[in-house]
Amino acid sequence: ILIAEMNDEPQFSEDITSLMRQLEESEQAPDVIVNLQSVTYLNSSNIAQLLKLRKTVSAANRRLRVCSVGDQVWGVLLITGLDKIFEFTDDVSTSLASLQLGI
Repeated sequence: ILIAEMNDEPQFSEDITSLMRQLEESEQAPDVIVNLQSVTYLNSSNIAQLLKLRKTVSAANRRLRVCSVGDQVWGVLLITGLDKIFEFTDDVSTSLASLQLGI
């Protein structure tokens, strides 16, 4: 299981790019947890990157969890309908448990 700690822009884009590179280079793609605890806003580019990440993880038959979403970011996810596309958990520990238990 790969845990990715995200930050606000401009670091967010670099974090996602690095994560995508790790996934492409790994022989067997891992499940992924994206921790948004340090993210205070999302822009359209960030959303596009998250959707690309979801597609990459899904294509490898792996699972993706997004956790620790702040209120402001959650509002963006609700408005864009992404709350129905991604699987969310409260924190990293809950994400780990859900992936390990296959929930």
